[in-house]
Amino acid sequence: MKQNMKSQKTKKKKLTKKQFSKRRQKKSRKTTLTVQHFQSKIFAILNKNADRQFAIEELIDILQVNTEKNKVKVIDALEKLAESDQILVDQEGNVRILLHLIKGTVDFVNPRFAFIVSDETEEDTWVDADHLKFALHGDTVKARLYPNAKGKRPEGEVLEVLERKTNEFVGKIEIKEKYAFVVADNRRMHMDIFVPQKHINGAKNGDKVIVEILEWHDEKSSPVAKVKEVLGAPGVNETEMHAIMAEFGLARHFPKEVTADADKIRGRITKVEIKKRRDFREITTFTIDPDTAKDFDDALSIKKLDNGNWEVGIHIADVTHYVKPDSKVEKEGAERATSVYLVDRVVPMLPEKLSNELCSLRPHEDKLTFSAVFELDEHANVHSEWFGRTVIHSDRRFTYEEAQEGIDSGEGDFAAELRLLNDLAKKLTAQRFEKGAMSFETVEVKFKLDENGTPIGLFTKERKDAHKLIEEFMLLANRKVAEFIYKMPVKGSKAESNTMVYRTHDNPDVDKLKNFSGFAKKLGHDVKLNGKAMTSSLNKLMVAIENTPQQHVLQGLAIRTMAKAIYTTEPTGHFGLAFDHYTHFTSPIRRYPDMMVHRLLQHYLDNGKSVDKGTFEKLCKHSTDMEKRAAEAERASIKYKQVEYMRILNDSDKVYDGVVTGVTDWGIYVELEETKCEGMIRMSDLVDDFYQLDEENYRVVGKKTKNVITFGDTMKVRVKSTDLERRTMDLLKVYDEDETL
Repeated sequence: MKQNMKSQKTKKKKLTKKQFSKRRQKKSRKTTLTVQHFQSKIFAILNKNADRQFAIEELIDILQVNTEKNKVKVIDALEKLAESDQILVDQEGNVRILLHLIKGTVDFVNPRFAFIVSDETEEDTWVDADHLKFALHGDTVKARLYPNAKGKRPEGEVLEVLERKTNEFVGKIEIKEKYAFVVADNRRMHMDIFVPQKHINGAKNGDKVIVEILEWHDEKSSPVAKVKEVLGAPGVNETEMHAIMAEFGLARHFPKEVTADADKIRGRITKVEIKKRRDFREITTFTIDPDTAKDFDDALSIKKLDNGNWEVGIHIADVTHYVKPDSKVEKEGAERATSVYLVDRVVPMLPEKLSNELCSLRPHEDKLTFSAVFELDEHANVHSEWFGRTVIHSDRRFTYEEAQEGIDSGEGDFAAELRLLNDLAKKLTAQRFEKGAMSFETVEVKFKLDENGTPIGLFTKERKDAHKLIEEFMLLANRKVAEFIYKMPVKGSKAESNTMVYRTHDNPDVDKLKNFSGFAKKLGHDVKLNGKAMTSSLNKLMVAIENTPQQHVLQGLAIRTMAKAIYTTEPTGHFGLAFDHYTHFTSPIRRYPDMMVHRLLQHYLDNGKSVDKGTFEKLCKHSTDMEKRAAEAERASIKYKQVEYMRILNDSDKVYDGVVTGVTDWGIYVELEETKCEGMIRMSDLVDDFYQLDEENYRVVGKKTKNVITFGDTMKVRVKSTDLERRTMDLLKVYDEDETL
């Protein structure tokens, strides 16, 4: 490259190296353009004209560079682009762009195309399905970007699959005479999987199985696999729940060595250990949890101080006292990163010996805890704080319903304490909202199941004061722990703050906000887009739509407008909660990041130096990924039970009131108000017209009639069919007599 550039520079006197060197020594006041500026401009020109090459003088003319100083900068820019392999200069001194290669992760959308998400591009790259090289959702790939992409986004093609997200898939096996095929449950796997007869492994025709891919071919040939595990007959609850766990790559059982390691942990609390801790055993303490909970990982204590203020303790199970670094239990917990909550079960992050016994804050037992203790006045202002290891003795285990009864009636065990804590919690909530916190009260669907896991009833869970009370004090503890470590003096490092695991939530995307605001306005709601005015108007919107047909639709859209919360070592704050610093400290039984926070907090309380950020950032990214997988599995289990419930009702003649929750070019999604189950009306089943998608305005429009179906519309529907294997339900629109058919 250097020789080529020198050759070009000596072709004309004004481009010689010697002359450029002299002019570099002179100061010019006519321009402040930088080398980086010219790099960007040159790359844009070459990328736009990727099918041709340019002489250096030609580029200088196009850039309208007139001063000798700026011509030198153009030469420097070309050299930097060549050194970074973005351009090539041939022996004649002609310049052309090199293929723009990126490394990224496939985000599969549908059978026709996918996106590649990469840190090397500002926007996701669109890839036609024919150019995916059989890359699947979550795979890490090397891809090239096309110059002159015609669409709004950059376009490209996959050159190589660098790493598969998974080699295991769940599906139903279809056995032939000499071979078998597995049709994957995962909708992102769009090809059947070939299983040779020798690898069927005792599966019967129609069984749900887990297969492991042995050979990947191209898009025109099925991958070859072996049956790794037979799950059982489809449609059976146990089979389907195991299939969902396997589909999302979540562990269903603890390895024997992990269970054995947990069984060795001693639970006896010694006097020596108690002396190391602050003793809360004589202070009123209780837990509030769901009625089905077995792991009680948080408790509240309350005590009136001599100055009239209140001491409130948030006591969290001291998991890291029992789970030691590098132990088998520790490694398994780090890998799982979270407990998984399906419709009919909890798959814990830690073995039951820990989650349900040693670490569970069961009533009338001494328990080791890690605590955040605050002095609050009657207005819920924090006057002092303390963090450290403690020992507690819970006086009472409340269910949410029992605690709510005490709050409402003022009678029963610790009713006065419950009411006082509830009053303080409401004031803490008001403080958050004053600072710009957002409030999204999403609808949570719950099922009543029989002994076989079959849904026999469906209801929506209502969040009352008892739930909000616990949530508010957990938020207080999480925020204060994060602030405490962030503000601590840093020892042995020039870093601004000590390494910490934060829970962060980025600001929403401006374009998404504008789209949402525009859509809400069409439904009669004004959403402002600036600062606190935005959060205030969003909160007012959520109140205004509560218990209306628009509630679920607008809440869902608003949530999709927001960024996703993640774990990271970067203290960037939490937009939704309006906290400058926030972490997860309060659930170490079910979240690995909380275990990391406990260890870091104790390390810094012991005057330890700031730890390596890279190690914790890697664990944060893994925890975020596993949290996402667990949430997807939970949604899949809910979807399965919803479809199963509608199949059991088996009433194709019944007319349901529904609300449009989504529009696509293949169908309209509708949620039934009575059961909160979502189904789809296929475009081909809309018989009154041919409808086309107007994506920008969240609607479909009839080509002839100009009828509009949009988000939030109400309509009457019937159930056309249910598909348990795909967890889908097809609906039909019920037309009024005066509608054109």
